[in-house]
Amino acid sequence: MDRPDLDRQSHDSALDALVRINWWSGSAGILWPTIRAWAQTSSRPLRILDVATGAGDVPLRLWLKAKRLGIAVQIVGCDVSETALTHARQRAQAARAEVTFVQRDVLRDSLPDDFDVLTSSLFLHHLEEGDALRLLQAMGRSARRGVLINDLVRSRLGYALAWMGTRILSRSWVARIDGPRSVEGAFTAAEALTLAQQAGLEGANVRRCWPCRYLLSWNRAT
Repeated sequence: MDRPDLDRQSHDSALDALVRINWWSGSAGILWPTIRAWAQTSSRPLRILDVATGAGDVPLRLWLKAKRLGIAVQIVGCDVSETALTHARQRAQAARAEVTFVQRDVLRDSLPDDFDVLTSSLFLHHLEEGDALRLLQAMGRSARRGVLINDLVRSRLGYALAWMGTRILSRSWVARIDGPRSVEGAFTAAEALTLAQQAGLEGANVRRCWPCRYLLSWNRAT
């Protein structure tokens, strides 16, 4: 999906597959308990930036969860891909969700410093160790409250689930290639924690989540 020459139809199909995979694996649900807790202790709407948002389905689900509970949030998703952003904006419009999507290359552009929480789902495994470290450093500098990273765990079981899941949940040839490769390129939970510590995210912690995921969380207040 990272290929610049990927045709629009294949890209859209892969994004649809990612939406279904995120729904099945509960990506938004992995992030939500911490976001809800932080929002409930905030005196103003909690501002959230979702980094490398892709199809935008995770921030949309977070917004819907907050709306159902009457929790005030302001959510923005950013991505380098205009195709992904178009996809995300269409989904937001269809859901009548007050989520904004903007273009930003998070590996080259600085991150804004007016967000309480920076989140990212299924992006860190795309990066080499050096870029992953720099991204975590940038997210830590920018976040007023904390950082939440939801990503794959490199494991044999994760590889098997990715291989089966992309074939059951999608007909996208891109997703069927990218899924298993993503697990192969992912960090283990211990490696992700080490990266966070090297990035200066003192007090960060990692917990394993179903299915073959981890949540890396860091709270500036700790």
